[in-house]
Amino acid sequence: MTQRFKKKVRKWRGRTSHGWGAKKKHRGGGSQGGRGMGGSEKHKRSFVYTKKPDHFGYKGFYSLKKKVKSINVGDLEKMEGETFDLGKLGYGKLLGRGKINRAITVTVESFSAHAKEKVEKAGGKITE
Repeated sequence: MTQRFKKKVRKWRGRTSHGWGAKKKHRGGGSQGGRGMGGSEKHKRSFVYTKKPDHFGYKGFYSLKKKVKSINVGDLEKMEGETFDLGKLGYGKLLGRGKINRAITVTVESFSAHAKEKVEKAGGKITE
């Protein structure tokens, strides 16, 4: 099919701006000071501080391992009763911080040597 009128070719030869105003404009990411978060620790720092304050901070990972909840001997001293099943109370380990003056019986999954020493010195016992 033949064309009736030939369309004018506009290639902007010899023009520095190519229709975008100043020569500096329309250069891509460079006219924005870098693409994405580029320059966020240099010249875009004030933008990051005001608009995205959580950008800086903790970087790493969150462990999926479950931590064993522990309780101290001194905390058992404050509780009423002579027998404690720490597994039912939600604790997995008995630690030796604090003082104990009465004989108690404790059932727990694991315990420190210091905790065992303190409980047995007070006249009590620990069972697993």
